[in-house]
Amino acid sequence: MKDISIQSILVIAQKAGEKIMEIYKQDFSQTIEIKGDDSPLTIADKAANEIIEEGLNCLAIQYPVLSEEGRAIDYTERKEWSTFWCVDPLDGTKEFIKKNGMFTVNIALIENGFPIMGVVYAPALDIMYYSDGKESFKIEKGIKETIQVNRKIEKRVAVQSASHASDLETEFLSKYDVIDTISVGSSLKFCQVAEGKADIYFRSGPTMEWDTAAGQAVAEGAGARVEGLNQRRFSYNKENLLNDSFVVFGF
Repeated sequence: MKDISIQSILVIAQKAGEKIMEIYKQDFSQTIEIKGDDSPLTIADKAANEIIEEGLNCLAIQYPVLSEEGRAIDYTERKEWSTFWCVDPLDGTKEFIKKNGMFTVNIALIENGFPIMGVVYAPALDIMYYSDGKESFKIEKGIKETIQVNRKIEKRVAVQSASHASDLETEFLSKYDVIDTISVGSSLKFCQVAEGKADIYFRSGPTMEWDTAAGQAVAEGAGARVEGLNQRRFSYNKENLLNDSFVVFGF
């Protein structure tokens, strides 16, 4: 990891975001596909993936890439990986199609099952969140700041999905003195906890490893805890890439 420059990953994420925004400003409605899991796929997903994979493969130190839009990689190959990139080139495709701006580029470096570096870039908002493995930062309007969780002991704010909120989540959050909720799309929910705009994020619906890796890196770098309901540490490179339900605690 010491040989990977976080700045080079920020550049890759920004280039992917620029390409996404080119397509975002066009009429791409006729090119939307539906994948086997009923999730949408756009030409922006594919274009961003090409840019990210090319960028990561040009780094001086190269690791395998596991991407939502990359080639399917069998566990018999993946299980040998100690370090790899986990990528979602366009997280929040539904938000992208709705054109509400709440979508992100996610790039995370996984080592021994856990994210140690991560970048979450929201190109429509031009906000960059990232963790270098020690701290987490936010860059907005050219201004960089260190971000940290709130650690509130009462009257907490929860962040919920803009597209996937459920009654189960509402019931779960009632245990933690949640008095208000905000709704955000994509991995920005992790970032809301990381920067203290929310205190807790619970997700009961299905997610894949690439949906959460970069967000987890940012949240944990800011002092949050990310826990699966059935596994204390929320880990990666499982045989089944589908995640368990999880919670992000900012306290």
